[in-house]
Amino acid sequence: MVARFRIERRPTRAVWVGHVVIGGGAPVVVQSMTDTDTADVEATVRQIRELHEAGSEIVRVTVPNLEAARAVPRIRERLEALGLQVPLVGDFHFNGHRLLAEVSELAPALAKLRINPGTVGQGERRDARFEAMVEAAIRHRRPVRIGVNWGSLDRTLAARLMDENARRSEPLPAEAVLREALVRSALESAARAEALGLPADHIVLSAKVSRVPDLVAVYRELARRSDYPLHLGLTEAGMGVRGIVASASALALLLAEGIGDTIRVSLTPAPGAARSEEVRVCREVLQALGLRRFAPGVSACPGCGRTTSSFFRELAAEIETWLGERMVEWRRRYPGAEQLQVAVMGCVVNGPGESRHADVGISLPGTGERPVAPVFVEGERVATLRGESLVEDFKRIVEAYVARRFGDAAQAAE
Repeated sequence: MVARFRIERRPTRAVWVGHVVIGGGAPVVVQSMTDTDTADVEATVRQIRELHEAGSEIVRVTVPNLEAARAVPRIRERLEALGLQVPLVGDFHFNGHRLLAEVSELAPALAKLRINPGTVGQGERRDARFEAMVEAAIRHRRPVRIGVNWGSLDRTLAARLMDENARRSEPLPAEAVLREALVRSALESAARAEALGLPADHIVLSAKVSRVPDLVAVYRELARRSDYPLHLGLTEAGMGVRGIVASASALALLLAEGIGDTIRVSLTPAPGAARSEEVRVCREVLQALGLRRFAPGVSACPGCGRTTSSFFRELAAEIETWLGERMVEWRRRYPGAEQLQVAVMGCVVNGPGESRHADVGISLPGTGERPVAPVFVEGERVATLRGESLVEDFKRIVEAYVARRFGDAAQAAE
């Protein structure tokens, strides 16, 4: 048996957001955010449902004006009527203090408030507005994410740290001062919220930047200097492959160090693309690191000159789609079926070995090899498939394995 790498999570406080727990050793939570006009109740409900059904366990909505604030309770009602118990986070900037005061049903309809210290104002006005929002959270027993962003960093704090740095005998690079300003803004704001009476187990921190090295450095420092749960995400990550790779790189580096309790991938969707793509990326990152399992995994070789036939590629794609479809039923009948690992390999070089490492694996013939496909279950060869029924025969073997392994586990649990 090959020893598996295990990530030791950083100990943090547990914060309840509706029925979802962030931190405290709970599984890393997947989040996303709508891009609809929140005042458009039906469009926002549709997108929240899409995101939640894709796997987003918490969904954030922007609350920029009075119309949006009045719409949030109606959105909550519509979701409950649909049977969707997804916690909603209200994203506030500039006028959150006023909206929370004017719309009495707003805070109760939300599971968490997001406050950006850089957009609540300056000086005494900033302090009063921040205090009003924190007091609303206390009054309604709602947790708060103090979310700092380098695009809207508190200018007063940044200027003060820059001045202090300039007086040093050996000034630090400007980027280092900016990172410290982000960390300081989050920690000082959290301390201020606690001084106002918000319990420490009602606070989550985030500090968003758009460059991977900066994000890693900032969160390492937040983790070193606090025990608040941390929300990870590379802001303005971009589009397509670039945005996915940048986000996955940043998240993986931190999560592998045990840093991070909830994540979001901030992708710019391609025109016409589903918003839920960012949710799928989050889930794939967590599954790749072994932190969570959402669906069976499929190992498949990339192909080479030994695999000129496209059949193994077609089979790998078909099996992955089929597993996703079967999980709708398996999730109900066979708890734990998401742990399944299947291998679809294309030639004799690594095919038999990789197939033996999977729970169920098939090694298809490569160019010039005998037209037979050995199948392995838990390392043992159980069948040799050939002919037109190969695909369906392999599916039957997988189905039987799932029923035996996870069905027995379900019965034992009862």
